[in-house]
Amino acid sequence: MTIEQTLLGAVNGCVEALYGPLEGLELQLQKTRKEFEGDYTLVVFPLLKRSRKSPDATATEIGEALAAGCPYVKGYNVIKGFLNIELRADFWLSQFGAMAEADNYGVAPANGKTVMVEYSSPNTNKPLHLGHIRNNLLGYSVSQILSACGYNVIKANLVNDRGIHICKSMLAWLLYGEGETPESSGMKGDHLVGKYYVEFDKHYKEQVKELVAGGMDEEEAKKEAPIMKEARTMLQKWEAHDPEVYGLWEKMNGWVYEGFDATYKAMGVSFDKVYYESQTYLLGKDIVAEGLDKGVFYRREDGSVWIDLTGDGLDEKLLLRGDGTSVYMTQDLGTALSRHNDNSLDGMIYVVGNEQNYHFQVLKLVLKKLGYEWSDSIFHLSYGMVELPEGKMKSREGTVVDADDLIDDMVATAREMSAELGKLDGLSAEEQDEICHMVGLGALKYFILKVDPKKTMLFNPRESIDFNGNTGPFIQYTYARIRSVLRKAAEAGVVESRGEGVELLPEEIELVKYLADFPQTVLQAGATYSPSVIGAYVYDLAKMYNSYYHDHSILREEREQVRGFRVALSRLVSEVIGRGMALMGIAVPERM
Repeated sequence: MTIEQTLLGAVNGCVEALYGPLEGLELQLQKTRKEFEGDYTLVVFPLLKRSRKSPDATATEIGEALAAGCPYVKGYNVIKGFLNIELRADFWLSQFGAMAEADNYGVAPANGKTVMVEYSSPNTNKPLHLGHIRNNLLGYSVSQILSACGYNVIKANLVNDRGIHICKSMLAWLLYGEGETPESSGMKGDHLVGKYYVEFDKHYKEQVKELVAGGMDEEEAKKEAPIMKEARTMLQKWEAHDPEVYGLWEKMNGWVYEGFDATYKAMGVSFDKVYYESQTYLLGKDIVAEGLDKGVFYRREDGSVWIDLTGDGLDEKLLLRGDGTSVYMTQDLGTALSRHNDNSLDGMIYVVGNEQNYHFQVLKLVLKKLGYEWSDSIFHLSYGMVELPEGKMKSREGTVVDADDLIDDMVATAREMSAELGKLDGLSAEEQDEICHMVGLGALKYFILKVDPKKTMLFNPRESIDFNGNTGPFIQYTYARIRSVLRKAAEAGVVESRGEGVELLPEEIELVKYLADFPQTVLQAGATYSPSVIGAYVYDLAKMYNSYYHDHSILREEREQVRGFRVALSRLVSEVIGRGMALMGIAVPERM
C-alpha cells in the first residue's frame, strides 16, 4: 500500500465520522506544492454539500480530526479550502524501514495481464542506424518498466525480411557484387547488404536521369527504369518461390541476421519472440480474402484490393497490389492475427516512429471492421525522429549514422573523457574496458531516453558524455560514489540502522520522501509508456543525494546510530538509482 493510500484511508475514515458514508464519492490527495508547508493536500470542495460549511471551515474540521485521531499526522494548515497535511518524522522513518527491508523495492506484484511490446522491426536491406537505436532503447525500456508494473511482458521483434526494398539489395549484389561476401570483404553482413542498397539507388537515379533526358516524364521514368522493373520482377519470383531468387534471399538475409545479433548484443537489448514478415504475409493475404468475402474490402479493375474508409474520416487504403504482391498493411494484418492466435494478450504495443501514425490508425480500424474486437487493445507508441546537428539521415543515400559506428564512437569518447578526469586511475585494463563501455552506452541510452518519446530530438554525442548535468555518466558516477562509501563503511565495521532514536535532518526527510515516490513513479512511467519519467526521477534523486553528501558527513559522523542510518540511507539511494537505471536498460558501475 502506498503512502497516499494509507493516508487516504485515514482521511476517508475522518470524513465519514464527520459527515456520514461517502457513498461512492472518491476523495483525492495530491502532493503539496513546494511553496506551501505540508506533504499531501486534500481538496475539500466536493465535500461542501455534506459539511454545509465554508471551504476553510470544512478543511479545518477535517484537519483537526486527522491531527487528533491519526498518530502519524503532525499538523495541518488550510489555504483557501485546500487542506495541507504534514506527516511526522517518525512516520517517514517507519516508511524508510519498510522500503529498506522490501524485496525488490519499486516492483509491483504480478497483475495477471500479458502484453507484447514490438520494437526494432528492422529491414534486412541495411544495418541498424541511429533511428533504430531510439526505437530499440525505447522498446526495451518500456518492456522493463511494464514488467516492473506487474505485467507479463513478451518482447517481440518483427523482421521486415521481404518486399521490394529487400529485392533492391539482392539485385544490386547480383549485378555489381562480383560474389563479395562478409568473409571476403571483412564487413559485417548487414553493412555489406546495406552497401548494395545504396548501390541500387545510385544506378536507379542514373537510369531515371537518362530517361528524363530522353524526354520521358520523371514519374514515368521512375516506373520504367530498367533496374526498378527488374527488382519488381524479382519480388514476383520470390513470392512464387523461384529457387534461385529464394536461395539468394536466404543467403543474404543470413548475413544480415548475424550482423543484427552482434549489434543487439552491443546495444544490450533482447527479444523473447522474433516474427518474420515472410512467414506472416500469406496469412495477411488470407485476411484480405476474408474481407472480400464479407464485403468489407473491394477489388478494382486492375485486380488490386482496397478498403474505403472515407466514411470514417480517412481515405481509401490499398491492401493488395494488382499483381498479387503484398503491401505493409497486408503483412501487418497477418502478423497481428498471428500474435493474437499464438498468445493470450491483454495488450499489443507497437513501438514505431510517428511517420506511421496513420498506418496504425488504419490497422486498428480495418481489424475492427473485420470483427476482431481485440483490435481495441492495440496501442501505437509513436515516437519522434532523431536528428543530427547536420540534419536528417537518408538510408538510400548512405548518409545514416550506423548503430555500430555510433556505439564504438561513444565508448571511445567515454574512454577519452574518463581518462582526462582521472576516472580510470588505479583500474586494471579489463576494468577500464568494462567501465568505458558502460559509460559510453549509458550516456547514449540516457541522452535518448530522457527525452519524451513523442518529441523529435537532436542527438549530440559529446554533449551526452558529461559527468556534470542531466546525463547518464553523472548518475552512474553518483552510484559509484555511493558504492565506494558502502565499501568503506563495511571495512570500518559500520552497523547500518533504521534510524531508531535519530532526529532526522530536513534533507534526510526529503530524501526519504523522494525514495517513497519511486513505486508510484514506475507506475506512472508504465501508464504513459515513457522512460523519461524514470530518467527525470533518477536524475533528481542523484542531485539530492550529492547535495546531502556534500553538506553532511557520513562515515566521519561521530554518533553511531546517526552514522548507521546515513549509511543505510545511502544504500537505499544507490539501490533505487540502480533499479531506475536498469529500467532504462542502463548498467551502473561499482567503481569509477
